[in-house]
Amino acid sequence: MTSNVGPTVRRRRLGQELRRLRQEKGMTAEEVAEELMVSQSKISRLENGRRSISQRDVRDLCRTYKVEDKALVDSLMQMAKESRQQGWWNAFGDVPYSVYIGFETDAASLRVYEPQVLPGLLQTPDYAEAVISGALPEAPQDQIAQRVQVRLRRQERITDPLAPLRLWAVVDEAAMRRVVGNSMIMSDQLDYLVRMSHEPHVTVQALPFDMGSHPGMSGQFTILEFSDESDTSVVYLEGVTSDLYLEKLSDVQSYSMMYEHLRAQALNADQSRQFITEMAQEHARRHQEEGAAPAD
Repeated sequence: MTSNVGPTVRRRRLGQELRRLRQEKGMTAEEVAEELMVSQSKISRLENGRRSISQRDVRDLCRTYKVEDKALVDSLMQMAKESRQQGWWNAFGDVPYSVYIGFETDAASLRVYEPQVLPGLLQTPDYAEAVISGALPEAPQDQIAQRVQVRLRRQERITDPLAPLRLWAVVDEAAMRRVVGNSMIMSDQLDYLVRMSHEPHVTVQALPFDMGSHPGMSGQFTILEFSDESDTSVVYLEGVTSDLYLEKLSDVQSYSMMYEHLRAQALNADQSRQFITEMAQEHARRHQEEGAAPAD
């Protein structure tokens, strides 16, 4: 029941096992909460892996479910201990989307649709800083710098020589046209996007405006998949004050189908490189024109 995964996925596996034990016992989360004199929301958070699980929690739940298999209890207790270990992101302080980073760190592949900005895992430092500064206009500079560093640290999954993350990104034309920072930053960013698209484990598809309406018009989403079959896929929807993680099979299937339609409507990999290159050249020309324009 244990493997070389991070604390976020380990908490999720442990929560799934605790839910299975509760269901086998025929108890509702409300009944368990009442017996342990805790809130029902605590039981729900323990089972969905969004809350740290202590060994005491595991002990109390196993007693409630009358688990007699000592080896199973010991295994769950060990998982609880390991799930409380800190991930690399904890060194950066309070990171609001730490749950997502935990999933991303342990994922085998990501399928991303981005309608507004270029994918975070494929951003240059200058572009990342401009994006974060624009999204958080009242944030102090040290907070912006921290978030940039976290984003760059996340990108190490792409360049990991032993187990690189498989990344498939469909990017809307709007994200390529929007001038984030300045035209030179955009040109450099799009050139970098093209270079990264040549990596064997990275696929980038451009979705031009003239492709018309498509299933992704409701907004950005990411599908995370894991190498262990026991770890079901997760759909991540980013929010302003809170994020949403969808794990039901029907939800994952719906978003996977949406993604297949997006891939079908987008340009293929070679066409996308050409399209993105032309966009980069357009931004570079604009930068030259801006530099040549007479000062007021």
